[in-house]
Amino acid sequence: MSTFFQQVVNGISLGSTYAVFAMGCTLIFGVLNIVNMAQGALFMGGAYLGLEAARLGLPAPLALVVALLGGGVLGVLSDLIVFRTLRARGGHRWMGLVASLALARVMVGLAQEIFGTQVQRYPPSAFLSIAWEIGGVRIQLLQVVIVVVSVVLMALLAITLQRSSTGRAIRTVAFSEDVARIVGVPVGRTIMATFFLAGALAGAAGMLLGNLFNVVSPFMGDQMLVKGLTVIILGGLGNVPGAVAGGFLLGLIEVFSVAYVSSSFRDAIGFGLIFLILLVKPTGLFSRVEDRRA
Repeated sequence: MSTFFQQVVNGISLGSTYAVFAMGCTLIFGVLNIVNMAQGALFMGGAYLGLEAARLGLPAPLALVVALLGGGVLGVLSDLIVFRTLRARGGHRWMGLVASLALARVMVGLAQEIFGTQVQRYPPSAFLSIAWEIGGVRIQLLQVVIVVVSVVLMALLAITLQRSSTGRAIRTVAFSEDVARIVGVPVGRTIMATFFLAGALAGAAGMLLGNLFNVVSPFMGDQMLVKGLTVIILGGLGNVPGAVAGGFLLGLIEVFSVAYVSSSFRDAIGFGLIFLILLVKPTGLFSRVEDRRA
């Protein structure tokens, strides 16, 4: 029984990082109906920025702020370089998908040149190495911190979207850009704010997952992008609460697959179950049917 609860703890800590990353992906999709294929590269960039900040001696909370803000800036740059240019020229959103994929490859190449191709690790921390054993279940302080930080980020995003002027502007643009312009919403700045929030979430998730496995590499964003897209499809396209639930669900599926089947089948079982779920409910488990009215 202790094995079961151990995997629940592991799955929650892993799933919380998936949920943070997926919130950024689904935020952009929900607002602009596009997929930013550079999100995985922003995730990787945040992990490296947090790593360099930690190596400079900054405490973990400040290193996380560096990863978060750095990811946000990179998100804004992805909009300025790719999506804003295409919007100005009337490009189809699928062109943005291909262009952002190219941008991701460029960012991975730059990371290889700057940091090398070898796996790098965060400096050891005596504080985060603390762990407790409760009823045969080992709970690391690092896992607790990751879950708490993830929940705080989720709550801050929810408050921002629901109660701030920026959040109201984002929701208006998500409803209709034309309506947003009519009521005086600065659409360009609002889209930029959306990319900043999505990039910040990706950067924070990069540092959190990098610490959880203590592995940072230029290629870490590729697999995370696939998982993020899987989660937002599972949770319902454009549904932020669904992305959170889907992230935790995928994390639990993966760790239980490793514990009770085989690590070789972790991704196969996780994606296979998701495929079966989508066959039953193609709109995702947590999607909502909404009527748009002008």
